Amino acid sequence: MRKILISPSKYLQGKGELSNLGTYVNDYGKKALLIASKDDRNRVIKYIESALEKEAFEIIYGDFGGECTKNEIEKQRKIFNDNKCEVVIGLGGGKALDTAKAVSHYENKDVIIVPTIASTDAPCSSLAVIYTEKGEFEEYIFFKKNPNLVLVDTEIIANAPTRFLVSGIGDALSTYFEARACEKSFADNIPGGKSTKAAIAIAKLCYETLLEDSLKAKYASDNNVVTMALENIVEANILLSGIGFESSGLAAAHAIHNGLTVMEETHKYFHGEKVAFGVIVQLVLENANKDELNKIIKFNKSLGLPICLKDLGVKKIDSKKIMEVSSLSCADGETIYNMPFEVTKEDVFAAIITANKLGEDYEKNNK
Repeated sequence: MRKILISPSKYLQGKGELSNLGTYVNDYGKKALLIASKDDRNRVIKYIESALEKEAFEIIYGDFGGECTKNEIEKQRKIFNDNKCEVVIGLGGGKALDTAKAVSHYENKDVIIVPTIASTDAPCSSLAVIYTEKGEFEEYIFFKKNPNLVLVDTEIIANAPTRFLVSGIGDALSTYFEARACEKSFADNIPGGKSTKAAIAIAKLCYETLLEDSLKAKYASDNNVVTMALENIVEANILLSGIGFESSGLAAAHAIHNGLTVMEETHKYFHGEKVAFGVIVQLVLENANKDELNKIIKFNKSLGLPICLKDLGVKKIDSKKIMEVSSLSCADGETIYNMPFEVTKEDVFAAIITANKLGEDYEKNNK
């Protein structure tokens, strides 16, 4: 049995760390291409200016167009080569970061990833999601390595809207439950091997950290301050979840997320918000322990994460539409087939209906 664990070469997190960017850039070269939107760049410009004053290095600004498309990647590659850059920096949300990883891959150069929100575990991953010019999903690209450095400035994270942090918690919540399912079924992880004991332990630590510190971190983010709880949740959302999902695998929760995208009402909700409901559906699907299921519903509710379809904008339950969600969740190649038992679209339909009713009853009984 081949076991594989992958991770970034280095992960660095702390308050004000972006001001030390020059020190880290100089480990890889003197001239860097910064792939970031103008808005994200302006939001952190004081940190960048401080970094330029502290350490001699050069930044070329490749204004990011907003979508991780093949054309955007080629545009950034041209800027990189025209300016004889030596290292790539991706700064902002997932699409800018994915573009930076793609440029790094194709140019065979090092990449520094600087997330400005903690809404997903994408910063640590060795893949990118490619979209069309219209913003529609096109394909995944898998890279030969994870980022060289993931640099997380928790002061910047604390000053982002709290909804991003909470959405990241919803995404990270799935890590342990999907890893557990993949371990039971001996499913392949993202790099094509089996999970190590270390990866399972990291996934479990991610879950334990969320239970302990999520609410405290939310309050810190609400007030734009950095506390130990916030530091712990940022690490859980980005690093622990990143290693946990990539080195253990995905299962039903993320497949349910993908299925939910067929419902237009859910489009304004974040990835992690849909995944959080997907966790409840997965627990129903596997007939999880009642106490565990209730704990997750209570946890989601305490943070404002969805516990029923109404929380994702679905005001009327349409059986035909729910079956469409179920069918898409069970599409060929979906991660739902990593569950340790056979799953049909009828099973998923029943689990969604039941999970929704459980959430509705919890809300009714806890007003």
